[in-house]
Amino acid sequence: MSGQEPNVDHVVTPPAGGVFRIKAEVLGADDIRRAVTRIAHEILERNKGLDNVVLIGLQRGGVWIAKLLAETISRVEPGTNVPVGAVDVSMYRDDIGLRPVTPGTVTDIPVDLDGRVVVLVDDVLFTGRTVRAALDALNEYGRPRMVQLAVLIDRGHRELPIRPDFVGKNLPSSSDEDVRVSPDGVVIGHRETTSEAAS
Repeated sequence: MSGQEPNVDHVVTPPAGGVFRIKAEVLGADDIRRAVTRIAHEILERNKGLDNVVLIGLQRGGVWIAKLLAETISRVEPGTNVPVGAVDVSMYRDDIGLRPVTPGTVTDIPVDLDGRVVVLVDDVLFTGRTVRAALDALNEYGRPRMVQLAVLIDRGHRELPIRPDFVGKNLPSSSDEDVRVSPDGVVIGHRETTSEAAS
């Protein structure tokens, strides 16, 4: 981390309303880069290189991590260029009738997935339902030989039998806490409604 004390109890107003109250900084920007570098090495080792490997980031949080992974891999293995894509799972979620669906991000799969090793990349793994939706979405683009999962943060609380292959950090948390990930760092806190924040 940067050596500075985390801004505990800092309040962030999210676009959807209410506020997000930060409890602690978990990782700083340097920690994220180190975690991504380790995951890049693990991907190379697990797959004995990059033949037929493609990185697919889950919109939105996983896309920038997938791109950072690709950049890191190209530094570790000069001359390599692993394809990077993005998948929007909005229309594949199993709670589609329970909450509003707001597709607005794009799916961009740059190569045919038949016979490839797809590394799905996401920022936070929680219940596993988003990853399940991503697996369904991938079926529209071919039949990969294998699908692996890389996440920056694994919170636990799984509701489906989904386990990551590559993890930046295991972060035990309560189910009512919220984890926010950005290139600047990872923070944990909780979301308050506007009335709670005002009281």
